Amino acid sequence: MSAFPADAQAPALRQSEIAAITAPAQAFPQDPGSDYFLANYTQYEAYLKQLASQSNRMKLSSFGVSAEGRTQWMAIVSSPENLANMERYQDIAHRMAKAEGVTEQEAAQLAAEGKAIVWIDAGLHSTETVTTQSQIQILYRLLTMNDPETLRTLDDVIIIFGHVNPDGTELVANWYMRNQNPEDREFRYIPRLYQKYTGHDNNRDSYISNMPETENVNRVHFREWFPQIIFNQHQTGPRGMVVFIPPFRDPFNYNYDPLVMTSTTEVGMIMHSRLISEGKAGSGMTSAAPYSTWHNGMYRSTPYFHNSVGILTEIIGGPTPEAIPLLPDTQIARGEEPMPISPRMWHLRDSLEYQWSMNRAVIDYASRNRERLLMGIYRMGANSIQRGNQDSWTITPQDIDALKEAGAGTVAPDAEGTAEYMRSPGQVSSELYDTVLRDPAKRDARGYILNPDEQRDLPTTVAFLNALIKSGVDVEQATAAFTVGGKRYPAGSYVVKAAQAYRPHVMDMFEPQDHPHDLAYPGGPPKLPYDVAGYTLAYQMGVSFDRIVEGFEGPFQDVADELPSPRGTITGSGRAGWLVGHETNNSFILTNRLLKAGAPVFWTKGDTRVAGVEFEPGAIWVPASPEAAAIMSAGVVELGVDAQAVASAPRVETLALKPVRIGLVDRYGGVMSSGWTRWMLEQYEFPFEVVYPQALDGGNLNSKFDVLVFTDGTTPALRGGPFRSGRGGEQPAPEAIPAEYRAWLGEVTEQKTLPQIDAFVRGGGTILTIGGANRLASLLNAPVEPALFREVNGQQTVLRNEDFFIPGSILRARIDNSQPLAYGMPDEADVFFSNGQTFRLNGPAAHSIAWFDTATALRSGWGHGQEQLKDTVAIADIDIGEGKLFVYGAEVIQRAQPHGTFKLFFNGLIYGPASNENK
Repeated sequence: MSAFPADAQAPALRQSEIAAITAPAQAFPQDPGSDYFLANYTQYEAYLKQLASQSNRMKLSSFGVSAEGRTQWMAIVSSPENLANMERYQDIAHRMAKAEGVTEQEAAQLAAEGKAIVWIDAGLHSTETVTTQSQIQILYRLLTMNDPETLRTLDDVIIIFGHVNPDGTELVANWYMRNQNPEDREFRYIPRLYQKYTGHDNNRDSYISNMPETENVNRVHFREWFPQIIFNQHQTGPRGMVVFIPPFRDPFNYNYDPLVMTSTTEVGMIMHSRLISEGKAGSGMTSAAPYSTWHNGMYRSTPYFHNSVGILTEIIGGPTPEAIPLLPDTQIARGEEPMPISPRMWHLRDSLEYQWSMNRAVIDYASRNRERLLMGIYRMGANSIQRGNQDSWTITPQDIDALKEAGAGTVAPDAEGTAEYMRSPGQVSSELYDTVLRDPAKRDARGYILNPDEQRDLPTTVAFLNALIKSGVDVEQATAAFTVGGKRYPAGSYVVKAAQAYRPHVMDMFEPQDHPHDLAYPGGPPKLPYDVAGYTLAYQMGVSFDRIVEGFEGPFQDVADELPSPRGTITGSGRAGWLVGHETNNSFILTNRLLKAGAPVFWTKGDTRVAGVEFEPGAIWVPASPEAAAIMSAGVVELGVDAQAVASAPRVETLALKPVRIGLVDRYGGVMSSGWTRWMLEQYEFPFEVVYPQALDGGNLNSKFDVLVFTDGTTPALRGGPFRSGRGGEQPAPEAIPAEYRAWLGEVTEQKTLPQIDAFVRGGGTILTIGGANRLASLLNAPVEPALFREVNGQQTVLRNEDFFIPGSILRARIDNSQPLAYGMPDEADVFFSNGQTFRLNGPAAHSIAWFDTATALRSGWGHGQEQLKDTVAIADIDIGEGKLFVYGAEVIQRAQPHGTFKLFFNGLIYGPASNENK
């Protein structure tokens, strides 16, 4: 810990300077933090601009635009001298974080000169209202206080206060304040998701950066400012307590540097100690809440894979006062809750004061440990570079299982002669360390090479690489052909080396996750991970890569910024039309543009060979027309889709496509899976309309829609049965909400909705169901039955977790790509599966599209009881009357991440209506 001279502090403000800074109570209709009031984003934004014009301790900077077009602001707070030299300190933070070419001596010099950078955000989950309201007051205090701690910390630290969800803050605050009577104010019944597409899932997007807000934050964190501490503030706290603060519970992700977690624990304990020293009771840690550090997709967890401390807090409170309940088990002091709190009424102002103490604790820690933080992020980056440049091994639970198996039934030689009672249980020979845990065949990769000629979908591969770049990963590209490991690679090949500061993130995106067997007790049920267990992005996106375990060099140059989409080409001189392969997801954008323009479009039903080019079943045949010519010439270049101009129509049977009318089912309040799907349909230019239960109940659906899409959580939330429960939940009375939202109320029910859905599909409509919505297959009497269930009192119900538990993981499935629903797919694919249901087929009307043919289908994650998947169907194509039902037990579009299986969904949107039209 560095020592600081007494005069190393920002200059104190004169009283006239303090008076010139507008207090929150003067700037808002009501003082933020008071009962029954929420400031919206418009008011917050105006106040930030006002503060920036009044204080020399703050600079206001835009860092992007939200999904609805609002500016995202960050208030950069520090001493006037630091703000004047901000670019220098930003450069030091960059050099220390990336560590490339910086010696230990140079790092020490930079650490002595540099300033700690701390990011503190607000507003991510907009119904967690404490964060934005408290940030207003915290900013004012830091800009006006003259106490020694404030002055010292402003000199040592640059604090970035960022707002990460402007749209949601505006929505929630306006909804809450719409009622004149304070006691009628609520945000429980907001009508839609508080992020345009994702709602709460805006905190599951960090490694792929689909949403603009995520991309903007990642740019600040990992490409521009490189904060050593990222403080992500949430709600709500554990019942009977006030706030959760780290340390976190296990499991620990083995890809990141251990220093990042010991530092995170250190900061968390400082926060607990500050609250307790101020008499603020009710903080809990570790198993007081379910939060862990395994998953990479969250705002505070992605930093671990970038060598930054990530702090999550979860606090109670809100504008409407609430009571802290009395829970007996929380009233005894223990390691995880050192200072219990008594039951009492709780106000937003109480939460604000806790937030102030926690913010102060983090900032003070950064001040007192300024050089340590800078040296810590440097050393973790340097460690990553060193590990990437030499033979390294990452020990996973499977390796430990192999070690135990190798040592089973033997007495370790180093334990011989030791009294039995002194031997460590489970001790094995130390010689096994080198033979099992240092097996040369299990070395970590030195890097990954992506050959563009081997990609089935090159635009998607570029999207994968851009997700890495958006997260600060260094990507290179070959300027000439080269050879590695005896294999020749062309110019333009992409290279991601492990020898870089963000190696933990690289490994986590390319390598499979091996989640520990985390049981409640030996032999007991599995503990639910905090979010998913397996998420390897290269697998989800269907990227082909070579894993290189030896050191390698080549004619590589750094990719300076995001890669442009590859340009497609039209080859051949035929004038009859064009053939386009079905392998690229972007081919659906091209198809939708053609259909919208009224151009004829077909899919081939068999293999086709033209001018030496092989086309798999599903090739897109576009007869020549003026409308098609303009779209094709522009589209292939923009979308990276290659086309072959041919002299005659294909000599195989074709399926004529038609423009489709898609109804995407949602419910009042918004279903996140439906929101993600809405975003995807927009990206790929599918025409659609959001449809609510009342509209479904109204019937006559075939006159309005060709396709209805039911994503996970959109069907009844019934307990029992073999399907996962839907979302459900209480809804407001119609008279309690504005008239414009009343048509959104209602639920999909067996009594009113099912008969209309049944008539729709039997009358020639197409239905797609995903996840829990697959229950509709049973309700529609489709010729399939659940494969994963147990019987209780003669009734089917879900399997116990002790028997079957696959909590969000990647599995390998067989694919019948001769079927239209799987056109463009390989014959095997990685699919995302999350404790879902698979099927057995009954009769010729049901067709297997994807299935599991092995007892070991797990590729990444956790697969307890996975053998029960063998010979069950994951995706089925079912004829019902004149229509089609496609059931997806595998979640082929989950969170818009598994690009490698998007085609299985997109094909259903187009193929169902086309097949019904051609009957």
